[in-house]
Amino acid sequence: MSNIARCQYIDKIQDYLDKPQIIKVITGMRRTGKSYFLRQVIELIKSKFTKSQIIYIDKESLDFELIQNYKDLNQYIKTEIDKKKKTFLFIDEIQEIEGWEKAIRSFYNTEKIDIYITGSNSDLLSSELSSYLSGRYIEFPIYPLSFKEFLDFRKDQKQDQKQEFLNFLRYGGLPGIHLLELQDENSFNYIQSVFNTIVLKDVVKKYEIRNVALLENIAIYAFKHLGSNLSAKNIADFLKEKKISAGNDTIQNYLYYLCSAYIFDKARIYDIKGKKIFEINDKYFCNDHGLKHALLGYKEGDIAGLLENIVYLELKRRGYKVYVGKLNNLEIDFMAESGGKKLYIQVCYLLESKKTIEREFKPLLEIQDNYPKYVVSMDELFEADYEGIGRKNIRDFLLDN
Repeated sequence: MSNIARCQYIDKIQDYLDKPQIIKVITGMRRTGKSYFLRQVIELIKSKFTKSQIIYIDKESLDFELIQNYKDLNQYIKTEIDKKKKTFLFIDEIQEIEGWEKAIRSFYNTEKIDIYITGSNSDLLSSELSSYLSGRYIEFPIYPLSFKEFLDFRKDQKQDQKQEFLNFLRYGGLPGIHLLELQDENSFNYIQSVFNTIVLKDVVKKYEIRNVALLENIAIYAFKHLGSNLSAKNIADFLKEKKISAGNDTIQNYLYYLCSAYIFDKARIYDIKGKKIFEINDKYFCNDHGLKHALLGYKEGDIAGLLENIVYLELKRRGYKVYVGKLNNLEIDFMAESGGKKLYIQVCYLLESKKTIEREFKPLLEIQDNYPKYVVSMDELFEADYEGIGRKNIRDFLLDN
């Protein structure tokens, strides 16, 4: 497993190596491979520069426990740096250093330090760094394994693509699940431990949450309703059934905290006709569907929402801004934008009847533009395109470059 490169991310960062004027910010949920990716970048730098020019700080290692705040960080760098040479600074999980923005701003101003940082909280980019260094940093989001990467990790298993997709559906894309045999007890125990770590370190500790049970129940509700409009009222009603009370503001705050730790991602609703974003009724997807199954168990009946979640994440991996489309009273699962171009996608389990086909294709037929439109499903055999709208098997969609 250790020899498998995350090529799509390496390709994206190549043009920014040895560019001190741009800070490289690597973000994503814990255990998605940020640290491994950072080490791959270090190896690329080592191929062109000396080891003495590289400073690497891993805040999850006890070796760097004494670096607690920006003053400690500044002092450490002063003792390690060779001022006569260009320096490459790598800091993993920088949010663990209090006031880190002050030190990074100081290092950036020297113009001789090429900076690479990782973080497991989206607040990283809503901090002082983003306002002071606007336009001077670039974000590289790291996601759990795509299906294509999942197959790379499983290439020695000699199983067919269909079976591996079922494994992907069940266990998700955290790279760590491939360290052990892929089966429920091993995989779900590992994923559960990852979830607990994220909740403890990136939510409870960071936001000083006292009511952890409330937080976990809100997460459970969101996992149960992936791809649905989540309202504070609906969640409050769910909590009341469990004899738990919570105000709307608290519920909204906890949802924000879960998103900031990259457990969930919020998709805005886009009015295709009015060309505007609605301010309410956002939909929520999880950044790894294995988390849901580790917490709630795998249920075959959830497959339609699961496929939708997988397609959403794949579009995000490919660099699209992804919205849920709205056209009059019709909903399009996804409207994706990149480079001024759009893509519309409907996701369903199977196109098993004429009624299902008409229901899935109708919203796309109503859109009055010439951008590509697809219906993605688990169907293995397809007839010709339906009135100009493409049909794709989900495995083909996920593996198509």
